[in-house]
Amino acid sequence: MRLPRRGVGRIVLGLVAAALALFPLTGSATAYRETVLIQIFLLAVMAGGWNIISGYTGYVSLGQSAFLGIGAYTVGILSLHVAVSPLLLAPLGGIAAALIAIILGAVIMRTRGHSFVIITIAFLFLMQALALNLPGITGGSNGITLPLPHWSNDTQQLPFYYSLLALMAISIVLSWWIRRSKFGTGLIAIREDEDKAAAIGVRTSVYKIVSFTASAVLVGVAGGVYAYFLTFIDPRGMFDILVSVQIVLAALLGGRGTLWGPVVGAFIILPLSEATNASSQGTHFVLFGGLLMAVVLFLPRGLVPTLNALWARRGGPVPRRPATVVAEPVPDAPLEDVQKHDERPLLELDGLVKRFGGVTAVDDCTFEVRRGSITGLIGPNGSGKTTIFNLVSGMARADSGRVHLAGERIDRMVPWERAYLGMGRTFQITRLFRQMTVFENVVAPLHGFSWRQLGADAVSGPEAQRAEELLDFVGMAEFASHRAEHLSFGQQKLVELAQILMLEPKLILLDEPAGGINPTAIDRMTELIMRLNRQGVTFLIVEHNMPMVLGLCDPVMVLAEGRCIAQGHPQEIQANPAVLDAYLGRGWGGATERLGV
Repeated sequence: MRLPRRGVGRIVLGLVAAALALFPLTGSATAYRETVLIQIFLLAVMAGGWNIISGYTGYVSLGQSAFLGIGAYTVGILSLHVAVSPLLLAPLGGIAAALIAIILGAVIMRTRGHSFVIITIAFLFLMQALALNLPGITGGSNGITLPLPHWSNDTQQLPFYYSLLALMAISIVLSWWIRRSKFGTGLIAIREDEDKAAAIGVRTSVYKIVSFTASAVLVGVAGGVYAYFLTFIDPRGMFDILVSVQIVLAALLGGRGTLWGPVVGAFIILPLSEATNASSQGTHFVLFGGLLMAVVLFLPRGLVPTLNALWARRGGPVPRRPATVVAEPVPDAPLEDVQKHDERPLLELDGLVKRFGGVTAVDDCTFEVRRGSITGLIGPNGSGKTTIFNLVSGMARADSGRVHLAGERIDRMVPWERAYLGMGRTFQITRLFRQMTVFENVVAPLHGFSWRQLGADAVSGPEAQRAEELLDFVGMAEFASHRAEHLSFGQQKLVELAQILMLEPKLILLDEPAGGINPTAIDRMTELIMRLNRQGVTFLIVEHNMPMVLGLCDPVMVLAEGRCIAQGHPQEIQANPAVLDAYLGRGWGGATERLGV
């Protein structure tokens, strides 16, 4: 009888935890071996913190070891003025690291990509420079000598060993909790597609700062414990770029974005570092640089994900790509607030202008979308349709003009505020969170922000029940456990629609819902739109499939060169000379009139 993978994992975890807890009490324990394990625990805590900001959130930091130094210096400085054991002061190192992370995060989290990486490196060297050039506080290059431990020689290193072992356990629990919470789902969404995350209600600015703070706090506590363990700290030792390289390498080798990857990586990297400890500093850089290159080239996912994939293959064949959409009856949409159709505008655009350098993409565009309507927005390629969607949804800022939703001006709002007001948007090329399951994708949208919400379970409660109803509505319930990347394009379109419906939107912006999908899926999408509209949902649809537009939309508006040149019933639009000129070139509209067409 073969044990399930989860059962085997729990048994192995229990055995390893017991072995680490009992090791100092065994005859094989020596001061050197305990020191190596202490350093492994420390590296695992730091790699676990890095994993929160870089593995979960996707912001790669190369200055994470700065928080180790901040915690160490906080405890070291306090120990010179307070008659309290530095071990008891260690939590203050975590508080100091968290406060600096909040301040720094409010600034650097406005950047992305390479800029963020460079700023984190600069922050590390800035902290080193401050420690060197403030001798009255930090001791400068002479460092700080902490009081010697007050316990007996028989105890030796046990307090440090168990303190850092406990911090490693807390770090694992923290990472596990984050990944299972709404907060963690939001972080993964930011990593996968930050702009899309904002569009579905994730308040990305707060999530990133909280993530950065969570990545630093335990590292600061560990820095305080480590400072007392060393009893001496100096700027170059506490703010060392090589330590940051070790942190990154441990997480990448074990598996970035996984729970156990940073711990596994730490248990591999630290012994390798110790093995080359007697060699020159240059050998360290060659070893870690070569190992980092090897991981990127040959183990890009890391050890833990690779082993998980091999184990999964042993259990049976890898799941195939799901079949294409099958035509089935569409159930009633699970909507609660049904609006009545009326002539009042739900969405108003007034004089929108957007330029990209010398190109004017949207030029004094003005139109309205009636409440309860299915409004079509058509025009030749390059006419500004997608740019208007970006301006309305908040993914771009207009150079001038105004946008109102239900009478409230929204053009100055950030995307998640517009989502909270009842606006949902899909994309021409679907932008699901590919590493999430279908179910997680649908549960991810948020109606608003609250601190209590961050700790809520990601996939349970009323929201989970509603997600199940919506997946059933679009016909994708049986694929709830599949990763989004394994779906066909048509299925991704349906899941994205279910995802947007979680916002309970007043207005849905559909960007080419029929683009790239088969006729069966087009029919199903059309039926879904009509059912939702009958229950009061307003649609603004960009689409090149003219039969779908003419059969579904009323009114239809036509864009050309960034302006709305015509609007009216589909039959009127078909016969409008200006529309023919826009699509076929100037003169066609007049020729058509002369031919009596």
